[in-house]
Amino acid sequence: MALDTHPPLNSLGFAKPPGETRVVVAMSGGVDSSVVAAELASEGYDVIGVTLQLYDHGAALAKKGACCAGLDIHDARRVAEEMGFPHYVLDYENIFKETVIDEFADSYLAGATPVPCIRCNERVKFKDLLETARDLDADCMATGHYIQRKMGTQGPELHQAGDPRRDQSYFLFSTTPDQLDFLRFPLGHLISKAQTRALAVKHGLPVADKPDSQDICFVPDGNYAAVIEKLRPGAGEPGDIVDMQGNVLAQHTGVIHYTIGQRRGLGIGGLSDPLYVVKLDPDARRVIVGPKEALSTRIVPVREINWLGDVPMDSRPEWTLSVKVRSTRPPREAILRPTGPTTAEVELLTAEEGVSPGQACVFYETEGTRIFGGGWIWRG
Repeated sequence: MALDTHPPLNSLGFAKPPGETRVVVAMSGGVDSSVVAAELASEGYDVIGVTLQLYDHGAALAKKGACCAGLDIHDARRVAEEMGFPHYVLDYENIFKETVIDEFADSYLAGATPVPCIRCNERVKFKDLLETARDLDADCMATGHYIQRKMGTQGPELHQAGDPRRDQSYFLFSTTPDQLDFLRFPLGHLISKAQTRALAVKHGLPVADKPDSQDICFVPDGNYAAVIEKLRPGAGEPGDIVDMQGNVLAQHTGVIHYTIGQRRGLGIGGLSDPLYVVKLDPDARRVIVGPKEALSTRIVPVREINWLGDVPMDSRPEWTLSVKVRSTRPPREAILRPTGPTTAEVELLTAEEGVSPGQACVFYETEGTRIFGGGWIWRG
């Protein structure tokens, strides 16, 4: 009888001791990535911490609660010193501006509602930073995202987090199979943020009580319009607020101040029924408003699809699955009909309100936790 001479897999899935396994940890300076780094270091892994400086270091120094700002870089460095592993700061300002901030501004000016955190993961963290990790001869890269990587029959699969309230799958749908092979998400199975903070306390981390970041990192106080006007002077040009028949109801101070589904702040009084923003026409500088039922959408065109199924998306005429069209909404049943290798039409079985171009449409299995990728909503 032959003996199995293969060494057991370590907690990151490699058949060698932790001390011989190099892992680069993407450290934002927050509690989640700090706990990942501390846990792996305490398990004996060869940990290297890397923090990205994504935007103006001087302006960021005093801003609290933002990913990859001055204070957060300092916090990440302190954690590395406490746990005794090397830490590097990489200047990615130009890459971040070119691949994330500029597109954010242009999308907003085109009347879309962009999600820059997805583009940052796709184009910076899981692309350039991942390549840096490979250059450092790392076996894998670990992050503090709340999402799970599980091995399936065809290789690694992406699954929702153990805690549905913390699940970040909407922001990670564009992770490719090749990236997923290299990535690890050690916090994905945890069922509450309290568990993460308890681990931070266990390791004596200085960030144990640090609050979660809320806003988009380069949009202080959630004031999108101010950022757009700074990036694109003249973007706040005034125009007309019109009804669906084209009748002028009021004036606005710039299309960038409005989003699909918005009700408050329209400055239209004296009407018996409330009106909502149903469409933005930046070329004509018009904000189109209508009744709530005009927001209902059942057919959603999707492009730039990243498919994570076991067979090609367009190998079938249609797929029954669930989709999210907003990060804050639960998955809803839908039918996905491919129109090409990376394009599709999604039919929502129950109409959704406020579906906006520029948002992501993320695909989930109807029964279970697996993510089948997703794409970007456009006008069609």
